[in-house]
Amino acid sequence: MKKRIGSYPRMRIEGGGRAVVSQAGGMLLVETVRKAGLDTAISAALSPWRKARAVHDPGKILLDVALAVALGGDCLADVAMLRAEPAVFGPVASDPTVSRLIDTLAASGEKTLAAIRAARAEVRQHVWRLAGREAPDAGGTVTVDLDGVLVIAHSDKEDAAPTWKRTYGHHPLIGFVDHGPGGTGEPVAGLLRPGNAGSNTATDHITAAQLALAQLPKKYRRGRRTLIRTDSAGGTHDFVAWLAQRGRWLSYSVGMVITEQVHQHVLKVPASAWTVAVEADGEIRDGAWVAELTGDILDGWPKGMRLIVRKERPHPGAQLRLTDADGMRLTCFATNSSGRPIAELELRHRQRARAEDRIRAARATGLRNLPLHRTAQNRVWLEIVQIALDLLAWLPMLALTGTTRLWEPRRLRFRLFSAAAQLVTTGRRKILRLAKHWPWTGEITGALERLALLPNPG
Repeated sequence: MKKRIGSYPRMRIEGGGRAVVSQAGGMLLVETVRKAGLDTAISAALSPWRKARAVHDPGKILLDVALAVALGGDCLADVAMLRAEPAVFGPVASDPTVSRLIDTLAASGEKTLAAIRAARAEVRQHVWRLAGREAPDAGGTVTVDLDGVLVIAHSDKEDAAPTWKRTYGHHPLIGFVDHGPGGTGEPVAGLLRPGNAGSNTATDHITAAQLALAQLPKKYRRGRRTLIRTDSAGGTHDFVAWLAQRGRWLSYSVGMVITEQVHQHVLKVPASAWTVAVEADGEIRDGAWVAELTGDILDGWPKGMRLIVRKERPHPGAQLRLTDADGMRLTCFATNSSGRPIAELELRHRQRARAEDRIRAARATGLRNLPLHRTAQNRVWLEIVQIALDLLAWLPMLALTGTTRLWEPRRLRFRLFSAAAQLVTTGRRKILRLAKHWPWTGEITGALERLALLPNPG
């Protein structure tokens, strides 16, 4: 009888291998940094914090942590994965040096954050120019989604507090530029807040919107070409008035709470006023209709605001709310856009759901938890997370094609970044030779070739 040894091959494992590089696919991120000019921009921004005779550049240290987060790390110590591969990532600072820099940057407060944000805004404008037709503003408009994220804390960190979901932690407000159905999205605002911060606090939404607008090219910082989208947390008088203020003139599409007043107005809408809702492909959305509410319900709101409601048959098993009508689930949003069918405006607002994909990506890229104790430190961490997410958005935009542009961070790491390679030295040249049998070697080499064709910054 043949002895069974299991389903997988058995072999002896030994250490001591040389010229083998793990995370060789991380070269995609390194080349994205290089072509974007992010390394020089961050280094210049953080030069005031470089101490005399310092061996390591603060900008390089911060970018190393961001690269580690983009590769799947979730704490400062995970920069060790870069330190182990100097052929790909260069010299990497020690853990104590990294920690000291974060403390130094945190001690400078808003001055540090402003420097990092200014560098990111400058680089973002350059990247969008490089992307051309693939840039999020290729159609002449930019859409920014604002949404809150609950970040669980498992220890008593500064400003951690009970949340509205009966968890414990923080409640940052994040802004993302939507890349549309053919791409992902990039972060443009991160406002760290205590866990008990209100979901519909207008001042926080205004601050987050200001941070987001400052990240955009100047021509999109005011005017109707920029659309701000939120869920019902943004549907407050103060925030909508700020968006519509004379001289700012931003477009907006914000969710609204179905109040009793809205409910009563919906009941008065005649059947002839309802029009069918549509899907992104132009097909009719089964069991859904939209209508515009007018009259005194708009009193007290900015001039030009429109209130659009959708009624839809609930999914089987869904529980209706008191404010739903005639067995239909009601949702409502406000916008100042005109000249377009209300079904099209409702579809545009519904596509705000893509922000949930961006939040999922953020959780998988350093926002699953806040690893540091003090709020000032975690504000720096939130900027690091945003840099990592920038890179994960810019790489597909600049170098990936087809469905690979839609890959989320986990898939990028598993298929591209985790590829191993052999380091070959010929004369003065160093070559990373990717495994021939790796199924996605072609995607990696193709992306590197496309990055190589882009002009160098400056």
